[in-house]
Amino acid sequence: MPVVSMKELLEAGVHFGHQTRRWNPKMKPYIFTERGGIHIIDLQQTSALLDKAYEFVRNVASRGGTVLFVGTKKQCQDVVREEASRVGMPYVSHRWLGGLLTNFTTIEQRIRRMHELRKLKEEGQLSLLPTKERMSLERELEKLEINLGGVSNMTRLPDAVFVADPKREAIATREVNKLGLPLIGLVDTNCDPDEIDFVIPGNDDAIRSCSLIVRTLARAVEEGRQKLQISEFYQAEAERDAASAGHRAARYVEGDEVAADDGGRGRRVQRPGGERAAGTRRPGSAVRRAAPPVVEAGEAEETKPAESATEATGEASA
Repeated sequence: MPVVSMKELLEAGVHFGHQTRRWNPKMKPYIFTERGGIHIIDLQQTSALLDKAYEFVRNVASRGGTVLFVGTKKQCQDVVREEASRVGMPYVSHRWLGGLLTNFTTIEQRIRRMHELRKLKEEGQLSLLPTKERMSLERELEKLEINLGGVSNMTRLPDAVFVADPKREAIATREVNKLGLPLIGLVDTNCDPDEIDFVIPGNDDAIRSCSLIVRTLARAVEEGRQKLQISEFYQAEAERDAASAGHRAARYVEGDEVAADDGGRGRRVQRPGGERAAGTRRPGSAVRRAAPPVVEAGEAEETKPAESATEATGEASA
């Protein structure tokens, strides 16, 4: 079953392409027909290719990977920002900074600078500075937030990139291809599909069309994250079981070593849960000694003369 029904694609206007005079001939395999001077995209292919992209994004997320969402067109800015933030993925919705990926070391320094300024502002340190210096730092922070706010938590290059319009995001597309990263794209009839690894033929100018595609891929990220959490849970359970089995094995091995050491002295050691070895006491039992006979006071006095007479008889015989 497709992740998006044909009815949803039609209602969102995904099938509307550009004017025929503005088309890219490389998009011919994805065009169904021409109507009123506008190319109509084949939604059968859109549905199949969207399923393929959905599966890929889900697999990336299930491995703990990162997908960078890029959409700086007015029609895509809001949905890209909202959906990427919702699923915890980085995004670029204002302007693509040249070298964001190919010169990520420098970008990473600017991200650290943004975090430093955020911390100063949260702690109220900026308000303690002179007015001119404070305003300068606030402007710097505002500029960094606009350009890098969406990638503030990106500590490494993404595992895949989605662009809402490869022609509009030409710089981003070139950087992604230069680095050899997987590229997913919402490709209209005026774009070059050869630059995209996972082509999603569709209308990139309508808000509803962009929203449908972006939300679908965000849902793929959600499913992948859920799969990752389940996998991590079972892995943790397996590790705990293995550790518990290791402890039990260590206890039994220790018991066997003690039994071997005591074998030379003819002793047997009782293992936990086993029968008590012959000639051994139960754990915690004390040795019982025979109690001396109880002698009454009168009997003690009668015994003393008898003992004296016996001693005298012995001396006489000697």
